[in-house]
Amino acid sequence: MRKNHVLPILVFLLGSFALEAQTPFKYIDRSNMDLQAKPGDDFAQYSNGNWVKKNPIPAKETRWGTFNQLRDFNSNAVKTILEETQTSKAAAGSVERRVADFYAAAMDSLTIEKLGFTPIQADLNQINSIQFKSQVVTEIARMRRSGAGSPLFGFYVGQDRKQVNKQVPQLGQGGTSLPDRDLYLKSDARSLKIQEAFKTYIATLFQLIGTSPDQAKANAETIFQLEKKLAEAQMSRLEMRDPYKTYNKLVFLDFNQKTPAFNWALTFQDFGTTAPDSVLVSAPKFFESVNKMLIETPVETWKTYLTWNLLKGSSNYLSSPFVKANFTFNQVISGQKVQTPRWQRMSSLTDGVIGELLGQLYVAKYFKPEAKVRMEELVKNLRKAFEIRIKQLDWMSEETKQKALAKLYAFTPKIGYPDTWKNYAGLEISPKAFYQNMRNAGAWGFQENIAQIGKPVDRTKWGMSPPTVNAYYSPVMNEIVFPAGILQFPFFDAKADDAINYGGIGAVIGHEMSHGFDDSGSQYDKDGTLRNWWTKDDLAKFKARTELLVKQFDAYTILDTLHVNGKLTLGENIGDLGGLNIAYDAFKMTKQGKSKSKIDGFTSDQRFFLSYGQVWRGSSLPETAANLIQTDPHSPAQYRIIGAPVNMDAWYKAFDVKPGDKLYKKPEERIKIW
Repeated sequence: MRKNHVLPILVFLLGSFALEAQTPFKYIDRSNMDLQAKPGDDFAQYSNGNWVKKNPIPAKETRWGTFNQLRDFNSNAVKTILEETQTSKAAAGSVERRVADFYAAAMDSLTIEKLGFTPIQADLNQINSIQFKSQVVTEIARMRRSGAGSPLFGFYVGQDRKQVNKQVPQLGQGGTSLPDRDLYLKSDARSLKIQEAFKTYIATLFQLIGTSPDQAKANAETIFQLEKKLAEAQMSRLEMRDPYKTYNKLVFLDFNQKTPAFNWALTFQDFGTTAPDSVLVSAPKFFESVNKMLIETPVETWKTYLTWNLLKGSSNYLSSPFVKANFTFNQVISGQKVQTPRWQRMSSLTDGVIGELLGQLYVAKYFKPEAKVRMEELVKNLRKAFEIRIKQLDWMSEETKQKALAKLYAFTPKIGYPDTWKNYAGLEISPKAFYQNMRNAGAWGFQENIAQIGKPVDRTKWGMSPPTVNAYYSPVMNEIVFPAGILQFPFFDAKADDAINYGGIGAVIGHEMSHGFDDSGSQYDKDGTLRNWWTKDDLAKFKARTELLVKQFDAYTILDTLHVNGKLTLGENIGDLGGLNIAYDAFKMTKQGKSKSKIDGFTSDQRFFLSYGQVWRGSSLPETAANLIQTDPHSPAQYRIIGAPVNMDAWYKAFDVKPGDKLYKKPEERIKIW
């Protein structure tokens, strides 16, 4: 879960069940467990072994587990809403009508097939008319502003990490198409296979717009070599995790002088705004390298590259040959067997494009107000537990503790859905023009973003839509956010006993809180400012403890030989370890947490850890697993199940884990951070 989310209650009971009574619904279902496995040898297998065996990955999926099941449920919930809107007589301009029109256009396959690639013909002509290198940069700006694509570099307007009340233009590395820069640079069998599939994909799309096979093949090689140069200029995924390394505030005139080929004053004018006094640049050396490429690379090469950017950005919104080519390429990376049904792709797209219109309909139908109230109480309890844990830390000085507590108290929780809905004013949506709707949305989003320059920070904004099955923490906002979509079993159920809710959504809440104190989030203060608040000694102790966690996860492997990257996944692993500890302490404040009673034969502590374990049950296709180990800052699910518990004394006691068990760690080896 991305970082990208008090009443001094000592005893809190969620729901009114009787501890001795069996719950009607089996929140911990023994038939999903592998009771032949020993918890201390393989807690993931013990918790979920039979569930994984009974639930193979569906052909339309690349992995299957709790998150995927909930997303599937939400897809069907959204489908119901969208289909109901199709027969609605809602007024023009209403939320319901705008959602209905977007989905109707997206599902109008007949029109989409008839149009072929004609929706992008004008853009193809525009790119083809380029004669001079100065026009290349102008076209890049036009594509961005018109929603046609984002070639060569990243751009957005966001909070200045050192002046968080200001919104400034930010430029980042980009320009590549593969999931990770290393896929261009490595020559192992998997990387080479992906590289060849990538070239085939490029050539296929060019042929679909009438390019000869030989020329299409040559174009593919041209694009691969150009993107390889861009990859060589990029910082690694690991380097990009350092918020100081990626914070480079440059005077606009100085930056323009170092990268004159971009002509930034004219580019910002083409963006529809004026040149700022300064810009934040995450990777200055990347832009200096690309500046050289702009000067040295022939115009025809750039025209081919821009055409490719248009094609790849539009392929999923054109006729079926384009969609099929996109899927065929992605199959090589993911291993997915069959294309996701169109209704599911388009309902997901509706959520992604106009999520706060669709979200209003979703919340009205599927989100109960009492769930928000219960979540608010859970957040209060976890914050209280975290406060107690910080005060009791034996490795941190009182001076740093006070700063940590100030940050904890300043957390803003957001639960369910926004207090103020985005209305997408000015976004034109037609029931008959799918591709144009996507272009309009891209142009509208760009304009909305760039209009934020110089405006106050909107602290009511959300980074996820209500149906999303996920949560996040934002370091610059110092907020923890939980969309309505994740507030379902096995994460949360208002009727469940506390062990289930604290082991599920409680651990998620704690996880997002802990992101504020992970290797990256801990570098931001209570106001969200990138500023050190640690004493030198405390910071050294913190880093020493996190290094132990890096080593623990470095030792885990998937597909026999691929090692988890302990540094890349460190933030999420700190989130899991801190989150589960906080959730457990909060759970022990409840009536059930203090009780010795059992439900369905399991003690309260066992139910807590089993609830946590079943949240991460699942499996991935080999291709997807290999891709994620390279690109995902989260550890594989099977190691999230064991990574935190093996460092908690309570887990050992709950399942009688002893020396000799495969997962056993000596008490002095158990990692304690938060």
